[in-house]
Amino acid sequence: MTGKRDIKILTELLDLSGVKVISHRLHVEIGMILQVEQEKPFSICPKCGTTSYKLHQNHRHIIKDLPFGGKEVFLEINRRQFKCEECKKPFSEDLDFVKKKRTYTKRLAHKIIQEVLENNIHSVASKGIVTKDEIERMLKDASEELPNLKPINLKRLGIDEIALKRGHGNYCAVLVDLEQGKLITILSGRTQEIIKQTLMEWGTEVLENIEEVSIDLWTGYKKLVAELMPNAQVVADRFHVMTQINKELDTQRRREKRKVEDLIKKANTTEKSKYEEILTGLKNSKYPLLKNENKLNEEQLNKLIQVKEVSPILKEMHEFKEKIRKIFNNTKDWYSATFKLGIWLSKAKKYFPNSNNTIIRWFSEIVAYFDNRTTSGTVEGINNKLKLIKRLGYGFRNFDNFRIRCVLNWHPI
Repeated sequence: MTGKRDIKILTELLDLSGVKVISHRLHVEIGMILQVEQEKPFSICPKCGTTSYKLHQNHRHIIKDLPFGGKEVFLEINRRQFKCEECKKPFSEDLDFVKKKRTYTKRLAHKIIQEVLENNIHSVASKGIVTKDEIERMLKDASEELPNLKPINLKRLGIDEIALKRGHGNYCAVLVDLEQGKLITILSGRTQEIIKQTLMEWGTEVLENIEEVSIDLWTGYKKLVAELMPNAQVVADRFHVMTQINKELDTQRRREKRKVEDLIKKANTTEKSKYEEILTGLKNSKYPLLKNENKLNEEQLNKLIQVKEVSPILKEMHEFKEKIRKIFNNTKDWYSATFKLGIWLSKAKKYFPNSNNTIIRWFSEIVAYFDNRTTSGTVEGINNKLKLIKRLGYGFRNFDNFRIRCVLNWHPI
């Protein structure tokens, strides 16, 4: 028998408002089972709101609770059924600490969700407290309890994407509040139709309040902003501009390397040594050429000097790359930026024809960067965290579970 003092201590340790422990049992291979019941002798009819004291029947079942002292804890609860004197129909009482049709308490679900956010479903389920199916059900319940994800006071929006499966072309759009540095939501795809549907759900009040939208160099995003956000300035992300310039520079590096390798195969003994010297200079030169020059270590700087000595064209392209990077870093206003970018375009066209055409097409959106120096740097930081979640979340069976986990990281319940 359990003494009154033990019952009081167990009730206090259980710490569930309005619930008292009646008895307890300890099973070596199972854990502790606490028989509990509501302290109030009545319940409220969910249909008419009438208070009913008339007990119709008892329904006892077992639910999981937070572990205690290294042992699993189960609650044997009595979800009583009352009969409403007004409706003349029976109803089951509501229990604040457990959702209907769930086999675990709300606080256990909250704890499990926090563990999943830090690890993954498999590792949490392997502890044996809850199953994978229960974890996925917890995540779904948590998503339903999330506040309305319609952004409030959104001024600067970032739109980008991440690949769900690398190399499979399966991308999803990421929407970010740049001022708060917070993920708004992640969508199942990046098509205009999918993004437009979400934006339309925000309503014109939110969309008309947006002042800037940072995007990569995709016209689909640009068209959406023009159609739905009449007061927003599109800002082409500077890092995507630099990515295209670096891509063109690296393409030329590889072209130069292949050209020299072909010459070596056809050269005589005298010419061969000269071409091999050039090839030595070109080898392992990718990162010294593409990385910001002010961030190169001594070894990389020496390699940069070497590649410039053997390839005049790569020397010119690298210097033009550094010039436009400095324009982005050091120019303080759009007027000066317009002038400097114009000069850069006229001189760099010979070396960067593709980037030159892209910059001309997106010129006003690129210059808009210099108004508030808005970039997708915040978006990229969030994307990196999303990629980590994706790697850790290999236990998720579908996109919705992945999305829920992502959103819960920035919108905890």
